[in-house]
Amino acid sequence: MVSIADVTATPGPDLLTPDNCAVLFVDHQPQMFFGTGSGDRTAIINATVGLARAARTFDVPVVLSTVAAESFSGPLLPQLANVFPGQKPVDRTSMNAWEDRDFVEAVKATGRRKLVIAGLWTEVCVVLPALSALAQGYEVYVVTDASGGVSPQAHEHAVQRMVQAGAVPVTWVQVFLELQRDWARTETYGAVTDVVKEYGGAYGLGIVYAQAVIGAHAAG
Repeated sequence: MVSIADVTATPGPDLLTPDNCAVLFVDHQPQMFFGTGSGDRTAIINATVGLARAARTFDVPVVLSTVAAESFSGPLLPQLANVFPGQKPVDRTSMNAWEDRDFVEAVKATGRRKLVIAGLWTEVCVVLPALSALAQGYEVYVVTDASGGVSPQAHEHAVQRMVQAGAVPVTWVQVFLELQRDWARTETYGAVTDVVKEYGGAYGLGIVYAQAVIGAHAAG
């Protein structure tokens, strides 16, 4: 039982911070998008790039991975690759990225135990490494709107399976704002609002309106 006297204004240890997580992008490639039918593909691309910009804004380590890029699935989504120029994706033959040694070594090299993962398809290339990472003691956060499956049912069942195993479902904006967490953090305030205005849909328009009507420093 918690004593009221011990309660402090301190963030909980489960929260994502720029210093405790890494972001994994798995198989955001043309061939995988062609087969995605769980949601609007443009919206998934938008969420994926928004998540990438979030990671870059807070200097969060990122691992990019593709499957059979040259023989079947095509290159990494150009909009995603452009966020991390010069970073080469780990290309694999395995559907489960966690069975690829180079991928796992790249994840280990981040030194982070909280893994934020997004990819295509949810029911294969996301669920398999997510379950594998959970089994080895990692905390896994699945960015559901930056992921997609071949059907709504396939995506939803995969998310349910990961949640039952201990993964936490999140959205890209949720991750972004959890990393910021305080509008008084002026060093990232401008970058955060710029990204949200570009990729945050109606929420982004709300910031545009607030800053136009209330003032340039109106919080989102």
